[in-house]
Amino acid sequence: MKRFFQPVEKDGSLKKKSTLTTSSSLSKSEEKEEQNGESVVITEEKREPLKFISWNANSFLLRVKNNWPEFTEFIAVFDPDVIAIQEVRMPAAGSKGGAKIQGEVKDDTNSSREEKQTLMRALSSPLFRNYQVWWSLADSKYAGTALIVKKCCQPKKVTFSLDQTGTRASSTDLVLFSLLASKKHEPDGRVILAEFESFRVLNTYVPNNGWKDEENSFQRRRKWDKRVLEFVLRSSDKPLIWCGDLNVREFMKFSQSILFSFCSHEELDVSHPDFFSSAKLNGYVPPNKEDCGQPGFTLNERNRFSTILSEGKLVDAYRSLHEEKDMDSGFSWSGNPIGRYRGKRMRIDYFLVSEPLKDRIVSCEMQGHGIELEGFFGSDHCPVTLELSQKTSIDSAES
Repeated sequence: MKRFFQPVEKDGSLKKKSTLTTSSSLSKSEEKEEQNGESVVITEEKREPLKFISWNANSFLLRVKNNWPEFTEFIAVFDPDVIAIQEVRMPAAGSKGGAKIQGEVKDDTNSSREEKQTLMRALSSPLFRNYQVWWSLADSKYAGTALIVKKCCQPKKVTFSLDQTGTRASSTDLVLFSLLASKKHEPDGRVILAEFESFRVLNTYVPNNGWKDEENSFQRRRKWDKRVLEFVLRSSDKPLIWCGDLNVREFMKFSQSILFSFCSHEELDVSHPDFFSSAKLNGYVPPNKEDCGQPGFTLNERNRFSTILSEGKLVDAYRSLHEEKDMDSGFSWSGNPIGRYRGKRMRIDYFLVSEPLKDRIVSCEMQGHGIELEGFFGSDHCPVTLELSQKTSIDSAES
């Protein structure tokens, strides 16, 4: 038979549990910690995030298994408010052949249950105790995204589709549509959109362009780019921070007035422009010369990307601070150290921010360097970090 006793002080009085909660606890995040054997509630004032990490993990499970100590050390030092992960590569929950629950990790088989437990144990460690995780996953171990946010920086709303807009629902029909849309996920779990008080954060794993004009290659990417442009224009009521593996290199053009444009005679975001522009798969050459070259470096992709930046009034946070080409630390993706792609590197992972946020950019850095993939933590992509300054009264007035 279980017995329950209330703790007693040395003087015989009943011991009360210590708590730091207040009458305003609804506006604060709460976290329980063990102090002197007791569960103590720690509260922290809610605020908007200022420090961000974006990382294509190239299988989050493998990084947990093989590279977790180094990655968590990096997290402990940078102390991000938001961590955006791409290529999670964990399958969504749901039975074989049945509907999938893209916001949950599969655990209906022994192997999937073990993998999920491995992942959740890592995300339950003390370092991640103050974070909450959102998933958007594919049907299999492919693609997928995750958004990990400090509890003191909780978003007002999290959705999983580019069909979301910044417009508030104003009728019963729109409310119903909004509720249905909030449950919708992009195919392969490529989008997580978090809305905060004064800006939105869009985490995307953009489809690779591929090598041919087929449904799952050029055509899929053209449709994606069109939808992204529509989303950015439709959501202009609030500043945007768009991050992730965007699978494209910028098309640089000289301009004094636009921060994301620089000289056209040098390709700042690739290590070997000639190599990438002439790349082929099994000797195949697309009929349209503007589709030729390494996926992400074709002229058509780069032109569409430039259109999104210019029409959406988005600033490339890294390039706004780093105008020169950096052959050591200026790239986020690196080819296999063995083979013809050794030393071939590109910057395809970004933080793009709306112009009203550009003056708040404190830093934006590629965390990896060198052709031996230092700082990549086992992936072929390195983390990219962004730090913003505190919002001022002037910022509020402009918003």
